Amino acid sequence: MAQAVEEWYKQMPIITRSYLTAAVVTTVGCSLEIISPYNLYLNPTLVVKQYQFWRLVTNFLYFRNMDLDFLFHMFFLARYCKLLEENSFRGKTADFLYMLLFGASVLTGIVLVGGMIPYLSVPFSKIIFLSNSLTFMMVYVWSKQNPYIHMSFLGLFTFTAAYLPWVLLGFSVLVGASPWGDLLGMIAGHAYYFLAFVYPRMTDRRPLKTPSFLKALFADEPVVVARPEDVRFAHAPFDEIHQD
Repeated sequence: MAQAVEEWYKQMPIITRSYLTAAVVTTVGCSLEIISPYNLYLNPTLVVKQYQFWRLVTNFLYFRNMDLDFLFHMFFLARYCKLLEENSFRGKTADFLYMLLFGASVLTGIVLVGGMIPYLSVPFSKIIFLSNSLTFMMVYVWSKQNPYIHMSFLGLFTFTAAYLPWVLLGFSVLVGASPWGDLLGMIAGHAYYFLAFVYPRMTDRRPLKTPSFLKALFADEPVVVARPEDVRFAHAPFDEIHQD
């Protein structure tokens, strides 16, 4: 069993493995009171006035309590982050890292701007950790990249991957969780998907071109594509097939 887990961990691509490791270590460290969450949460005042810039990063690593919600998000992180890096971003590690940096920047910007709007300042002031939102962003981007894959939710009903973010959002509301984090992740994911994939096809311009210094950090090696088992694809709409 331990050997299987070790092999599974070693086979993860570098960004997925690094982020998952940092998230688990940070969350476990906080649960054991080795690390204090008060030193990790996003606080614009402390960032600007006391130069605690690490908060811009650490708020994406802490997933609150180690409960069922934590396990769900670790599953989303391990599965969809891995699938994105191995498939859509295969051989493009720098581009994948840039996607995460873009998403983190958008999420941080939304929270900071929202905190300055009178009627929205209260709910936005309660968002001090954006780890769930960044994870949900990856789920959203994956669903847009693979919209025709058939999925099942707890064996209750089936749907195509295009509706996965909405299904998960509805589930969060049903169990009493705040939908704000998931909604922010969807906004950031849609912004990235539009600017990285839709807008370039419309205009032949790439506003999200990965900086050269990021590409220089990674000597991309061929990655073995890992497809989910028993994947079934839905048929594309007739109009879309006719246009192609």
